[in-house]
Amino acid sequence: MFGLDDAIAGLSNGASGGVVILVAVLLGLRHATDPDHIAAVTTLVASGSERASRASARLGAFWGLGHALTLVLFGLPILRFQQYLPERVQQDAETAVAALIVFLALRLLVRWRHGYFNLHAHVHEDEHHHHSVRTPAGAFGIGLVHGIGGSAGVGVLILAAIPSTTVACIALIVLAVFTAVSMTLVTTGFGITLSSDRVAGSFNGVAPVIGVMSLAFGAWYAMAAWGLVVYPL
Repeated sequence: MFGLDDAIAGLSNGASGGVVILVAVLLGLRHATDPDHIAAVTTLVASGSERASRASARLGAFWGLGHALTLVLFGLPILRFQQYLPERVQQDAETAVAALIVFLALRLLVRWRHGYFNLHAHVHEDEHHHHSVRTPAGAFGIGLVHGIGGSAGVGVLILAAIPSTTVACIALIVLAVFTAVSMTLVTTGFGITLSSDRVAGSFNGVAPVIGVMSLAFGAWYAMAAWGLVVYPL
């Protein structure tokens, strides 16, 4: 993001295997702060009434596991055989990430419009039918898509420059693991923030801002996937 990954990766130039692994840890810990991840996690966590740290940590963990799984499954063949995904497949994956962000943003806005975040309103009896995306399985699915598209591919390309294929593959697994850790931490922190008395009391006014900003970012991300605008990396 904005050249930060390249700066971190530069620490491994000509370094030992141990330093390369350390760089992979740093890349993984930073990865959750990418704009597409932040846009997804804010709308994912904010869309539900249960935003406590434990619930948010569970969502973040499954989100990270899904991301780690596809990152490893698609990254290992690239590092081992230098076989890259066709450009059209990568483009479709980026578009899928944008579509998920837009969907989550619209879902948040619809819930806000129906008074879901109004502390004085009663939750409708059929509300439980609309929680599918906030389940661990839903978060896992979002992570799967993010692991194929988004900036995850940039991390794989950085690791592909490592001379030793074995070290590069180990670094990829470390990157995936610590990406999952960072996603869990970021999601937990966001859930704790939303659950605080000060934020929870005013969230009905904050929700539409988050929704509109995420919606705009998702639309921009989709245009970037098709080369209509430039996405800064």
